[in-house]
Amino acid sequence: MNDPRPYGAYAPSGLASLAIAGTRRLPHRWATRRIALMLRHLVLRSLKGAPVDVETFGVRMRLHPYNNVCEKRILFTPQYFDPAELAFLASRIREGFTFVDVGSNVGWYALFVAARAGSKARILAVEPQPEVFDRLAYNIRQNPFGTVKAVACAVADKTGELTLFLDPNNRGESSVKIVSSSQTDAIRVPAVTLLDLLAREGFTHVDAMKLDVEGAEDLILDPFFRDAPASLYPSLFIIEDGRDRWQIDLPALLASKGYRPVLQTRMNLVFERGAPPAA
Repeated sequence: MNDPRPYGAYAPSGLASLAIAGTRRLPHRWATRRIALMLRHLVLRSLKGAPVDVETFGVRMRLHPYNNVCEKRILFTPQYFDPAELAFLASRIREGFTFVDVGSNVGWYALFVAARAGSKARILAVEPQPEVFDRLAYNIRQNPFGTVKAVACAVADKTGELTLFLDPNNRGESSVKIVSSSQTDAIRVPAVTLLDLLAREGFTHVDAMKLDVEGAEDLILDPFFRDAPASLYPSLFIIEDGRDRWQIDLPALLASKGYRPVLQTRMNLVFERGAPPAA
């Protein structure tokens, strides 16, 4: 479980602090990314398994940058972390914004939105892995936003219990589908359909949703669009690009429901439904 010591107990110091500050200032180029990787390797060796307490873009987090690529990226190079996706998402935030983060990991997207959406926002951060969920809940508590709720479950094609496959070398690689690592672990976790989740949490509309579930996005959205009223269709989707793993043509399904592709990056696809909100 997460170390209970108060935030700040693991603030970086000395060479680690200088190196982290340096990697965070590097521009997004191939050569500087190589420099960042070298500095990251040196810092991780010096930390000897300890977590790190840092503030990033107005968000306070305790990060464990050892078996989770997401936490490594937030700690050392947050400027490289989905910059186009986050900028587009930020451009859609308005008063009373509702955001659902499925596969929240340690909460970066959810807390990024919370830092910008104000006190009337409503944000749901959904994460099934007990160890990672504990980190997510801790990070939510360190921030004053008061608009983020963490939910410990998987989202899948049916409500009940299912097997979640884990990559022990990268906790961000959990999926209800078998992950690519040859060292896969498996645990049983509670699961809920997306429609049941939104109903249980009392959502009547969703402004934006992020789905990052390692190739199981189709399993979530196929039954959702079959059963959910159009009033619950999110206005904006950020979806990890799993076209090589999806069993249906998910972009075509989204198009049939009125979504248009607005952004494609190396990692994600972004779809929007209807006209963008007025500025």
